[in-house]
Amino acid sequence: IKHLTHLASFSNMTNMHTRNLALVWAPNLLRSKEIEAVGCNGDAAFLEVRVQQLVIEFILNHVDQIFNN
Repeated sequence: IKHLTHLASFSNMTNMHTRNLALVWAPNLLRSKEIEAVGCNGDAAFLEVRVQQLVIEFILNHVDQIFNN
């Protein structure tokens, strides 16, 4: 997670802001057993991935408060 935050610090060059990083990484970091088991598709799968994205984006934007060294 901290590495992704580090990558986001270069967003002015890469256009990979926390939102974009969350979109790409959320399905891998927060696997949904429901989507895998049932094979959700369409609106249900999109909603699930959107929730995952929001969670990862929140974590990336608050990494220092969440993972206090």
